[in-house]
Amino acid sequence: MEGSRAQRERHARLRNILYPFAVVIGLLVVWEVGTRVLGVPLFLLPPPSAISVSFIANSSLLLFHGWITTAEILLGFALSIVIGIPLALAIFLWPAFSRSILPLLVSSQAMPKVAVAPLFLVWFGFGLLPKVLIAFLIAFFPVVINTAVGLASIEPEKIYLARSMGFGATATFFKIRLPNALPAIFGGLKISITLAVVGAVVGEFVGGDAGLGYLLMVANGSMDTQLLFAGIVALTVLGVALFLLIEFAERLAIPRHIIAGDKGTRDAV
Repeated sequence: MEGSRAQRERHARLRNILYPFAVVIGLLVVWEVGTRVLGVPLFLLPPPSAISVSFIANSSLLLFHGWITTAEILLGFALSIVIGIPLALAIFLWPAFSRSILPLLVSSQAMPKVAVAPLFLVWFGFGLLPKVLIAFLIAFFPVVINTAVGLASIEPEKIYLARSMGFGATATFFKIRLPNALPAIFGGLKISITLAVVGAVVGEFVGGDAGLGYLLMVANGSMDTQLLFAGIVALTVLGVALFLLIEFAERLAIPRHIIAGDKGTRDAV
């Protein structure tokens, strides 16, 4: 019984890998054949093979700018954790504070970030800091909301059980409430890391002198569409890699039965 269950899980994981891979390969083949058959000019839409050649030829350039963008992303993401999680804890613990701060948080997300980016450049210059702050501004909201919702979303029976076992408020928080909130917290972190990529690129678009976003602007200005696509591929790979890194940390931090139970609940809904 256990063997068949493990085999089914392996098959499911294999399908989850192979199906998206097959779809991507199919789309690339259609793209390659379509551009060549229709004779689409390279400056309009280069085929994947031409993009691959440009990616390899400019690998050192992409790597240099990629490290800069990665630093901006990780610093903005780290700042969103350092500020977002304590803020979510305060929202959870003090309802009056929650009623005061939530409208400001929602307003910060309704505000167009591209319009704010030039202000950050005026205030903080053209260095690393404004890009980090823009990445933080875009990325911190999911951390706050998911953490606050995760801390509040717990079955009352678990709290009653903890109290009946003599747990105090601190022990209940760290042994019951926080572990229960981890799936929601990591869900917010996975959204946040992808938004941090967007924030860093927006900052580089507006006032960068290095980074993948800056490289995209240079490629666009010189009509080097192949390098433009190569930069987009590099950003995509970077975003997916960071997402998978957070997912790996989630699997280390959360027991498998909690992840499975949370997935089962979502599937049932």
